[in-house]
Amino acid sequence: MGQVLKGAIDEGAPPRARRWYRTLYAQVLIALTLGVLLGHFAPATGEALKPLGDGFIKLVKMVIAPVIFLTIVTGVGAMRDLGHLGRITLKAFAYFLFFSSLALLVGMAVANIVRPGAGLNVDPASLDAGKVANFAEKAHESSVTGFLGAIIPDTFVSAFTGDNILQVLLVSVLFGLALSGAGARGERVTALLEDVSGVFFRFVGIVMKAAPIGAFGAMAFTIGKYGVGTIANLAYLVATFYLTSALFVVCVLGIVARLAGFSILRLIAYLKTELVLVLATSSSESALPALMEKLEDAGCDKAVVGLVVPTGYSFNLDGTNIYMTLAALFLAQACNVELSLGQQFLLLGVAMISSKGAAGVTGAGFITLAATLSIVPAIPVAAMALILGIDRFMSECRSLTNFIGNAVATIVVARWDGALDRERLKVALAA
Repeated sequence: MGQVLKGAIDEGAPPRARRWYRTLYAQVLIALTLGVLLGHFAPATGEALKPLGDGFIKLVKMVIAPVIFLTIVTGVGAMRDLGHLGRITLKAFAYFLFFSSLALLVGMAVANIVRPGAGLNVDPASLDAGKVANFAEKAHESSVTGFLGAIIPDTFVSAFTGDNILQVLLVSVLFGLALSGAGARGERVTALLEDVSGVFFRFVGIVMKAAPIGAFGAMAFTIGKYGVGTIANLAYLVATFYLTSALFVVCVLGIVARLAGFSILRLIAYLKTELVLVLATSSSESALPALMEKLEDAGCDKAVVGLVVPTGYSFNLDGTNIYMTLAALFLAQACNVELSLGQQFLLLGVAMISSKGAAGVTGAGFITLAATLSIVPAIPVAAMALILGIDRFMSECRSLTNFIGNAVATIVVARWDGALDRERLKVALAA
């Protein structure tokens, strides 16, 4: 498609420059600004627009499972060396484990150095535990065994009707493996699915045209319900988290990107439309299909994109991990609970396990924090009521950091595997 358009441009007169307000990035940015203004000056109206944001996220979720299925099946189905698939998976999980642990350590280090909760002198008994009871209940329902068991769908079709991305991933890999070993018949089915994939990404493009409406509704609701003033009460914690996440992206992921041969700032610019959408909806899932398409366009192998991106949404949550240790130690400091170094590392270990499977949707980080605190009794779960009001604003930062982290991970794993077209990546990021 791109070659056809390029040929038409080369043969004809120079095209007129596309007006800035016709780009999706500008439209989402304008919608986000209008949503903030409406939510601030007419909070009741802004809060009533919640269905717009929720509806858009549902639209995107509708296409996530087919996009993952088609991308993985066509990528794995074209493989003839199944050991290659295993190598990609091992490299991806090695990357996830290292940087997830590093993010937890960064959050813990910053909390100990900055001590954002010190001096608040909060009595846990004075807090309303009922406000976080629902989150604590959901946290108790989760376990490592339950998480692993939930990866296996009840039926082939049910994987596409639920909310568990890993079920789709499992079904897709198995189906792709079946195609790769089916000879000429498998090649014909793979070619057919390639054509379906092209049509489906056009369908995704149509869905994404509703992004400005979803961004407007989501941001108007957030500001209308919680108010910008909510941040002021715990501004130190919010500022510490945002600054820590920004430094992690620019410094840690920036170094990783530089070693892999690309600029983190250019990657952020390349994904600016998706990042604004994530910021507006507070959900990294809202931009998952677009991220997969853009990474393929930037030269990452289809099989790598199909495996690393969906898996990373459950296992590579840098923003959530920074938040987990930073927020937990903030609550301990606020309640004057002194944790020994051993207790802090116990907290880190529990957080490493409980963070797995936290999907990139609003509120998942808060539930995961509740799960962590319920296992580390030194910090009262009721203390979470302190940060309930600002969690929505911190969720935006978590989602942005998770999103960028997964984009970097995909490019790095593709480069390690020799499955990255560096020239295409250079051209994509330069543009």
